[in-house]
Amino acid sequence: MIRLTVLRAFVKHVWWLDLSTRFRNYVAARVGSPNMSEPVKGSRVSNPKRKRMRLETTMRAKRKIPEDYRPSEDEPFMSERQRAYFRRKLLNWRDEILRSTKETLQHLHDDSAQHADIADRATSETERALELRARDRQRKLIAKIDAAIMRLDDGTYGYCEETGEPISLKRLDARPIATLSVEAQERHERRERVYRDE
Repeated sequence: MIRLTVLRAFVKHVWWLDLSTRFRNYVAARVGSPNMSEPVKGSRVSNPKRKRMRLETTMRAKRKIPEDYRPSEDEPFMSERQRAYFRRKLLNWRDEILRSTKETLQHLHDDSAQHADIADRATSETERALELRARDRQRKLIAKIDAAIMRLDDGTYGYCEETGEPISLKRLDARPIATLSVEAQERHERRERVYRDE
């Protein structure tokens, strides 16, 4: 019963992500039309002109940077090329997660047959629970990816939330959703350990 509830919640969340993505695409497509003078109420697009400018900037940057481009310490920190690189990396990661989520849902839907043998049924239920747990972690990861994209848009991406110092490019390349520098992350983990031990 609990697994069925978790599965329903998971399906509802993926459906909501798909619906919100379609809505954002619809709004983005309508931004350029003459009868769309102000954003649709309830949408995340607060300023259609700004959204269009961001899309154009991203498209220009994607044309500028080659596929094998890697940010280096020699360039200015968070230059247009670096922002475009990290945006592309985050969007590709998000698309990959959504694609694997849809595949998982299709697999769970196709594999919903009841097994006569109790051992087969237990194995199937265990595999489902593991898949759902992994997808739930990825759902939380999508929220972090969206937050990183918003930080790219407002210019705070790549800077430590605690100290305001730039996060190293190697750390950002390894974990594009990082919000803390290595030193700040270590301090944070030490504090967590102290509170957990008490």
